[in-house]
Amino acid sequence: MRKAIFLLAPAILLGGCGVLGGKRASLDEFAVARNAPLVIPPDYSLTPPVAGTVNLSASDAQTQAIEALFGGPAPRSATERAILDSAGRDRSALGVRSTVGDPNTRVVDKGQTTQTIIAAPEADGKDASAQTPQH
Repeated sequence: MRKAIFLLAPAILLGGCGVLGGKRASLDEFAVARNAPLVIPPDYSLTPPVAGTVNLSASDAQTQAIEALFGGPAPRSATERAILDSAGRDRSALGVRSTVGDPNTRVVDKGQTTQTIIAAPEADGKDASAQTPQH
């Protein structure tokens, strides 16, 4: 009996809100404003491209996208140039990122345990193991 009261009470209360709330003014569907008619745009004297010709005025798409996003190369400030010169930008190797990513390059002394784990053979996890010295 209590379950029926708990189920019927919210329904009766919500139904009472609809009955006692009064009559709301409905929307007038005839009071809709009309949009302006479509207008044909002016002719900009653009000619369609001819098959087999090269567009000489446009650069490649990637350059256009970079210029649109970033506005081209920005001039460096005197402070930024000084920092780059003191860091040795003219002495850096061109392929340094590839060299750093090489597993044979030791950038930081990682210790024998880390080196053993890194040198462990790749497998699905069941057979791979690394023996580390116990101190």
